[in-house]
Amino acid sequence: MVEISPLRPWDRVRWEALARGYKAFYETVVPDAGYEETWQRLINGGELYGIAARVDGEVVGIAHYLFHANVWSAGACYLQDLYVDEAARGRGAARALIEQVADAARERGVPRLYWHTQQGNAQARALYDKVARFRGFICYDVPLDEPRN
Repeated sequence: MVEISPLRPWDRVRWEALARGYKAFYETVVPDAGYEETWQRLINGGELYGIAARVDGEVVGIAHYLFHANVWSAGACYLQDLYVDEAARGRGAARALIEQVADAARERGVPRLYWHTQQGNAQARALYDKVARFRGFICYDVPLDEPRN
């Protein structure tokens, strides 16, 4: 059985292992200090939220999310990161994490929960196609820390 709870201070080591797995999957480099900064932002409350999926008490998955304003509605919830340990996949952890974030969005009164994934992330998309609707949008990013073309 999968249990979902907020991240707890003693989850730090396991959270970092999963966060590093997530970043490696997306081929994103984060300096070591970046993990500590992110952990502090998640654990100290505020505008960022972190939750854990646990099986037999062990953290097997994580999700990070935030709420933001929306011009056309009462706001939105963005599920920024979702990652489940490869050894624990297929047991409902990712679905349970998404459902918990959706519940938090409903409680907050926002009408929209959304997230991004890479087009080729077939395993995740198989689940996402069951729990959400793909509306055909493509995401573009402007890297503001790089020189302009």
